[in-house]
Amino acid sequence: MKYIKTKWSIVAVVLAAIGTLTAFQFEAGKAPQYYTEKVQQGDIQNVVQATGSITAVTTVQVGSQVSGTIQKLNVDFNSHVSQSQVIAQIDPALFQGALLQAKADLQDSIANLAAAKANLTKAQAAEAQTHLDYARYDELAKDGVVPQQQFDTAKAAWQSATADVAAAQATITQDQAVVQQKTAEVTVAQTNLNYSTIRSPIDGTVVARNVDVGQTVAASLQAPTLFTIAKDLTKMQVYVSTDESDVGAIRIGQAVSFKVDAFPSETFKGQVSQVRLNATTVQNVVTYTTVVDFDNPQMKLFPGMTAYVSIPVAQAESVVKIPNGALRFKPQTAGQPTQAQVAKQAKDPSVATVWKLAADKSLQPVQIKLGITDHTFTQVSKVMNGSLNPGDPLVVGAATSSQPKQASSSAPGVGGGRGMGGLGR
Repeated sequence: MKYIKTKWSIVAVVLAAIGTLTAFQFEAGKAPQYYTEKVQQGDIQNVVQATGSITAVTTVQVGSQVSGTIQKLNVDFNSHVSQSQVIAQIDPALFQGALLQAKADLQDSIANLAAAKANLTKAQAAEAQTHLDYARYDELAKDGVVPQQQFDTAKAAWQSATADVAAAQATITQDQAVVQQKTAEVTVAQTNLNYSTIRSPIDGTVVARNVDVGQTVAASLQAPTLFTIAKDLTKMQVYVSTDESDVGAIRIGQAVSFKVDAFPSETFKGQVSQVRLNATTVQNVVTYTTVVDFDNPQMKLFPGMTAYVSIPVAQAESVVKIPNGALRFKPQTAGQPTQAQVAKQAKDPSVATVWKLAADKSLQPVQIKLGITDHTFTQVSKVMNGSLNPGDPLVVGAATSSQPKQASSSAPGVGGGRGMGGLGR
């Protein structure tokens, strides 16, 4: 009985050993599975892609400098207007009344000025008469004909008349200033009345109307916007928000293509006219506005549409190019680049190592110098170590798959009843 227990214990140990060995062989049989893409030859473009907003070249916001009630609207959305055309009318009654009052005040001040001039003439005449009386009494007083008191009275009368002349002249100066003031008030009242009639400052199209008939506009703090008029919608612009990493490659005059959601199957053309230096920072992202001019002869594109812009900044024709996935692949096994290659690549970001899959499924490192990229493929400007030709498979990824290997018959304890029989003995 003891012998049977011992025998089965030995059997259990052997079975456990066999299982461990089998698991080890299966684990050893796990080989990486590589995903590859081929090296290609063809054209490549480095394109800056961004979004922007379509806008008119010139957009004018038409406001009101006076407050009042909208009495009449002569235009609506999409109306074509010409310069100086009346587009709205604010109730002019109050402004007309203010103008009449100002004109009446002006006439009153003119009349006061005329009266002051007449008083000056009267004062000058009195001054002349008193001066003659003073001169006469002066001669008589020298001869002792008239007493000194009468002479002094005549002198005082002449001096008083002279002062009256000066006062009359000052009154005229004052009344002249009042006339000028009242004239200015008439001008202001007339200007306010003119401003109650809203006119278009340019030829263009009304793209926004912000008021209705009967609405009161208040211009006490700032001029309210009544209309927005876009000038010549056949020539428009795209304001493109360009990332700071791309703005250095953009030049004035570069050709641009863009699409809009309204016409997804059409591509529109334009060119860069300006790169503005004013930066915009949103959540630590810095962008610059690139202005793209384009023609819109059929007026298919409207202000405010979102444009998806592509700006080609570099182009190469018939070059060797590799998929960008190959630049991101790093193997975890042997075949790594040498230390010298790694050091050189670290110093020069344009140098990279890619991995070519050989016929025997081994990896071969190829060191290359990079050219331009379209964010899908990158140009190979020079092969520095190894060989690379169109059609060669480059590894872009890897996964480990179980590939069980058949156990060898020479393995101890594996292969049939002979081993078991040996255990039995």
